[in-house]
Amino acid sequence: MNTAEQHRLLQDYHEKGFAVLENAFPRTLAQACCELIWPLTGCEPDDPRTWREPVVRIAEMTQEPFVQAANTERLLEAFDLLAGPGNWLPRQSLGSFPVRFPVNKPANDTGWHVDASFPGEEPIDYLNWRINHRSRGRALLMLFLFTDTGIHDAPTLVREGSHRDVEQLLLPYGEGGLSFMELAGLLDTLPERPVSAATGAAGTVYLCQPFLVHRAQDHRGSKPKVMAQPALEWSF
Repeated sequence: MNTAEQHRLLQDYHEKGFAVLENAFPRTLAQACCELIWPLTGCEPDDPRTWREPVVRIAEMTQEPFVQAANTERLLEAFDLLAGPGNWLPRQSLGSFPVRFPVNKPANDTGWHVDASFPGEEPIDYLNWRINHRSRGRALLMLFLFTDTGIHDAPTLVREGSHRDVEQLLLPYGEGGLSFMELAGLLDTLPERPVSAATGAAGTVYLCQPFLVHRAQDHRGSKPKVMAQPALEWSF
């Protein structure tokens, strides 16, 4: 990664709340990962007759291709750049995978939100997980594109610069922060921000500030979209 790219990544990350790392992992590796994912979906990638739901979720994938995709030299360098050397834990898996399909049925997970990062009183229930002003537990939100994702292929939508608004919103709540649902209920009070779509070729990774407001959307294209949305965790 040259100096110009490093400067762009840092500038975009701090100003927009996300930085786009193209060719973060090889296309051949993306294809190998998809081959492992498809049998778990119960669908065929090229047979629309098998596409019954707008989204199928696959849990953590720990096979070697996924570990390789999460640990390329370009990604490790970007993690050091954005989170700081020694401040993050290497990924040994990728997940979860929301696989989205162009079907005539709306998805039920398209609300604006910020991902929570540490458990609350009921650790099993993600809606009760929490997020605080220090982003305890999460250094980055990451969007790994395993298929080419155009504007009609259900790209994740992100509010540019919203990470700054969320940080200020969380400050009064101290170390305990807010639950996923509590914070989601306050997002409508935040200022309007430009909205971008997380499009790109397979092998692209969006490296996002943990407070970035984002949401899924329905698929209006012609081929299924495969992505992963893992966290990069702090090492402390």
